[in-house]
Amino acid sequence: MDKIRIQGGRPLAGSVKIGGAKNAALPLLTASLLTEETLRLGNVPRLADIETLCALLGQHGVRIENVEPTGEGALGGRTVLLTAGEISNFQAPYDLVRKMRASVLVLGPLLARFGEADVSLPGGCAIGPRPVNLHIDALRRLGAEIAIEGGYIRARAPQGLKGAEIHFPIVSVGATENLLMAASLADGETVLENAAREPEITDLAQCLVAMGAEIEGIGGDRLVVTGKPRLSGASYDVMADRIETGTYAIAAAITGGELELLGARGDYVESLIEVLNAAGVPVETTARGLKVKRNGGIRGVDVMTQPFPGFPTDMQAQIMSLMTTASGAAMITETIFENRFMHVPELARMGANITVHGASALVRGVPRLKGAPVMATDLRASVSLVLAGLAAEGETVVSRVYHLDRGYERIEEKLAACGAVIERAKD
Repeated sequence: MDKIRIQGGRPLAGSVKIGGAKNAALPLLTASLLTEETLRLGNVPRLADIETLCALLGQHGVRIENVEPTGEGALGGRTVLLTAGEISNFQAPYDLVRKMRASVLVLGPLLARFGEADVSLPGGCAIGPRPVNLHIDALRRLGAEIAIEGGYIRARAPQGLKGAEIHFPIVSVGATENLLMAASLADGETVLENAAREPEITDLAQCLVAMGAEIEGIGGDRLVVTGKPRLSGASYDVMADRIETGTYAIAAAITGGELELLGARGDYVESLIEVLNAAGVPVETTARGLKVKRNGGIRGVDVMTQPFPGFPTDMQAQIMSLMTTASGAAMITETIFENRFMHVPELARMGANITVHGASALVRGVPRLKGAPVMATDLRASVSLVLAGLAAEGETVVSRVYHLDRGYERIEEKLAACGAVIERAKD
């Protein structure tokens, strides 16, 4: 099992190419199930979660071809061609689905196009309940017959799906994505109320439109989908990863450095930019992306996670690492997932002063973090420990970095190119 070793205390400087968004690429890959024609996706990142989903799609019968970039674009994302012309298997097995919750996104497309799907109840990071009942209840509104048997969601729609009005009781990115895809092939009009507004939802909707879907209200919380008998193939590029953008912005801030984030978009990370500005870290728009430069000390800033356009839960662990080095205190409140403070004990091993009260963590800044052996517990927690290690005095060793590989491509290479002393080693 790999681990990452870091010698901290060095300001970062240079530029980082922001890759395609994992959380956008995953639903876009499953959208290939909606058509027998080829879907061409560009800027697809090389990540463990992407490989897991491609393996799942492959066992359904999707033909997948990877095209690696060459020349000046060799460091960019790859192109993936997906053709679901001959689907032979409608079961998403436990051995694959347990690795990643996003696997449940095959449910809507399989059910809409073929009228059946057997999908294992999902796994993934242990960061609190993310109930699939929102997906199931909404698909039932479209006419699906669904039972939970033997750990599987067994869904049938022999007469096809029918349009309906659906109001999500809580905002759910995954449920919005699943229903958006299912409704694209349903008979009639489907209205999704209280839909998630994350940029990844917009990316999926725009790709579906390129495939021939009819969707109104893109970018808002009310989506109106007029189903089509079939969708076509398309060519579409995955959006830049806003969570990777935020992570490298904090890497510049926590080390007292300066980074230009190539391909980053400020409108994807406005809530983070507001927090960084308040903390004393200005963020500027450039012709190539965003520039982050810390000029002085970090000030403590209170943060509460919220659905987009609020502060993203996937940036909570990273901002906590930054606040451990701040002057004063910061209250960080998590409103999206339970159990998402598992990185707190590991940061404490590095000298952080953090007290958890239910869904809030009071972070009192310390003059300097100290390097220590720490263990990653989930994807975003793992990168928060890397960030802390970059700022800490001495050596930090992060173990169980397979979590990191699920969402960050070549992170040690990107950081090393900006002056970090960091390496991957075998345990």
